Amino acid sequence: MNQFYTVTMIISITSFALAATMTPGPNNIMLLSSGLTFGYKRTIPHALGINFGFPVMVICVGLGVGKLFEVFPFVYTALKVVGIGYLLWMAWHIANTKGSLNAENKNDKPFTFFQAALFQWINPKAWVMAITSTAAFITDHHIAFIQVMIISCIYFFCAILSTNSWALGGVMLKRFIQNERLIQNFNITMAILIVGSILPFIFEQ
Repeated sequence: MNQFYTVTMIISITSFALAATMTPGPNNIMLLSSGLTFGYKRTIPHALGINFGFPVMVICVGLGVGKLFEVFPFVYTALKVVGIGYLLWMAWHIANTKGSLNAENKNDKPFTFFQAALFQWINPKAWVMAITSTAAFITDHHIAFIQVMIISCIYFFCAILSTNSWALGGVMLKRFIQNERLIQNFNITMAILIVGSILPFIFEQ
């Protein structure tokens, strides 16, 4: 082929990436809760960890990590179990976050950059997104490297839009939720949504 992607393909990849990154999932639900609980500034490292961590994951999957699951399917199963277990623990942690209205409160801490970046590797939705997009949009193995880089770049910019939207959404919610008890109740709701978001991965065949 004379070009890496047609304009139509770029639009398709971007549409897929936007739909995948903007829809609710563990990353977005935790960002919404973090924005409400800790504010935008303290949530920035969390957002940046996702912005960089997931595209790196896409590159690794596109360049061959995904093949590992075909040869050793138990590796995917092990990652799935660890990821689901961690998400359940994270849901419990979020549900028990007190949600102080004091912006300087340090008793509870948001994700750091490295925690958010590493979290992608045990996030079931992230694995599905990475494997599905690389399988669907790598059209020529002779130029697979360039295509993977294009896909990861598209995800990078879509992730910036998504992470900021969800974090700022949490900040805006704080204008309407001024009671610390309401913040805690909101976090409990977010924890339930996290559990709900991983149910399809628990029961998949």
